[in-house]
Amino acid sequence: MLSRLSRPKAVAVCALPAAALFATAAAAPLPFSVAQPGLTANVLGANKGAAVITISGTPTRTTSGQLRMTTIEATGPDAHVSLGDVVDGWLRADRAVLPRDAVYPSGDTVKEIERHNSEQMRQSQDAATRAALKYLGLSDKNVKVTLKLADVGGPSAGLLFTLGIIDKLHGDGTGGDLTGGRTVAGTGTIDDAGNVGAVGGVALKTQAARRDGATVFLVPKAECPDAKAELPKGLRLVPVTTLDGAVDALVALERGKGSVPSC
Repeated sequence: MLSRLSRPKAVAVCALPAAALFATAAAAPLPFSVAQPGLTANVLGANKGAAVITISGTPTRTTSGQLRMTTIEATGPDAHVSLGDVVDGWLRADRAVLPRDAVYPSGDTVKEIERHNSEQMRQSQDAATRAALKYLGLSDKNVKVTLKLADVGGPSAGLLFTLGIIDKLHGDGTGGDLTGGRTVAGTGTIDDAGNVGAVGGVALKTQAARRDGATVFLVPKAECPDAKAELPKGLRLVPVTTLDGAVDALVALERGKGSVPSC
């Protein structure tokens, strides 16, 4: 048994390994990824010197305004994420801490992840083209659409690709632009039938959108709570579930008439 005089020394000695253990834990890699607002790209314009949307076989129109697809950036699957990084991510509104396996499927290499994301992007672009042409009543036998967006993977640009094709071919149907000259951003998957799906990361994507000048953000309706959580000032959320609904909302905004849904 320790005497009263020896106990403070014992406590002090025990504190040294505890401090060392904490320091080791703080520096140890953890199974998380830290995400932040990523790049945005105007699908009506060019990205890295190349047009995002190229259409042949039918006349196209000159557009104004912007339709900006949004992204998030996350630390890589092999990145060293420490306890300090995680705590910092929890404390900052422009960061999100996510389980690494939720961002990168367990066991995948960097090359496999890149191939997977590229394939998802290709499928998203194909679905966007089919959905847009179906909406406009056009045949892919007569109209060729090429979509090109460098260094971006995944399916979340589907809705914005579709709206971009429609704006370049049809606008609002009366000679006006879907954007009404605004910078409109958004996210969401699309399928052949024009259904809009959730994608994740919307709280960071809204920040990227506002940073790059957007005043309107199209968000899958199911993700309204996440989008509202860290909504930047000056950005209006417009929830959508279908392509028809997204077009109708943009036309109502452009004309200043009709109902525009809100989260």
